Amino acid sequence: MNKIIIAVAILILGGIIWAARPEKQNNIVPASAGMGSLIVEEANNYDFGSISMAAGKVKHLFKIKNAGDEPVSVNKMYTSCMCTAASLIKNGERFGPYGMPGHGFIPRIDQTIGPNEEAEIEVVFDPAAHGPAGVGKIERVIIIENDAGERIELQFSATVTP
Repeated sequence: MNKIIIAVAILILGGIIWAARPEKQNNIVPASAGMGSLIVEEANNYDFGSISMAAGKVKHLFKIKNAGDEPVSVNKMYTSCMCTAASLIKNGERFGPYGMPGHGFIPRIDQTIGPNEEAEIEVVFDPAAHGPAGVGKIERVIIIENDAGERIELQFSATVTP
C-alpha cells in the first residue's frame, strides 16, 4: 500500500514539474537588435491614426537595411491577420504580397539582402476586412524570418471608424 502511495506521489510531483517547465524561448528579435544584421531603419511600429472603412485600404513602408558584413537571407514573411498583406520590395522588384498563415499558401521568399543593401516592406491594411465589427482600435504584426529562423516583428495600429 505504501509503495502505491509513493508511486502516485512521484507521478503527481513529476506532472507538476513537467507542467511548470519554462516555455521554449521564441526567437523573436527586437527590431533594434535586428535579425542577424538586418535592422529596421526607422521605427518598427507605425500608427495610422484614425482611418475610415469607407476610405479603403491604407499603406505604409518600413525600411530595412543589412547593417552587417555578411548577406542576410529573408525566407518568410507573414501577417497576424487576414486584413493585412505585406510585400518585400528590393531593387524595385516586388515579392509578395504575403498574408496570414492558414489563409492561403505562404511561399518562401528566399531573397538575399547584401551588406549595406536596403529594402522596403510595404504593408497594406484593409479596414473593411472585418466588416462592421472591425471598428475601434486595432494592432497588427508583420513577421519576417531569416534562414536561421530569427524573426523581426513590424507592428502597426489604427483606430478604425465606419
